[in-house]
Amino acid sequence: MNAVLPKRTDANSVVEVIPALRAFARTFCRDPHDADDLVQETLAKAIANLDKFEDGTRLKSWLFTIMRNTFYSRIRITNREVLGAADNLPEPAVSATQEWSLRGLEVREAVERLPPNYREVLVLIGVLGMSYEETAVICGCAMGTIKSRLNRARASVLEMLGENSAEALVESAEWLKPPPFAAGNPQKR
Repeated sequence: MNAVLPKRTDANSVVEVIPALRAFARTFCRDPHDADDLVQETLAKAIANLDKFEDGTRLKSWLFTIMRNTFYSRIRITNREVLGAADNLPEPAVSATQEWSLRGLEVREAVERLPPNYREVLVLIGVLGMSYEETAVICGCAMGTIKSRLNRARASVLEMLGENSAEALVESAEWLKPPPFAAGNPQKR
């Protein structure tokens, strides 16, 4: 296709640019059907306004500009529609992760503030899943000492988190439970 078209531009010249329009539409839309809809809307606007195309300019650039403007107009319209319908939106299928992330940071900071021998035992048993026997060998002390350090580490972490018992922590963390019927939740409908 010529970079600059002759003085007469017709619908056939527009049709020749369709493959490039489809490729450009895929940069805006992930879904191929949405991309095809964008191309179709762009072509409809271009053909309706073909008399406004200035001779001596690139048709492809003109069509790409129409497509870009059409896409952004769609976004503005969609944003307006969604804001008005916010009350009718269903609950998300997956809970937000912000609370998990914040709570995880709090726990990590509490573990980092533990004395090294408590932290070591808590990480070996609680995080890495080592047995008491394996941990006793690694730390070079008796299994009773390991159990005592683990108990003190857990109690210290709970205290730093403002909880007075492990049961209270679980009871206060209702938001940690997955929503009913969410992916990975064993409850049946």
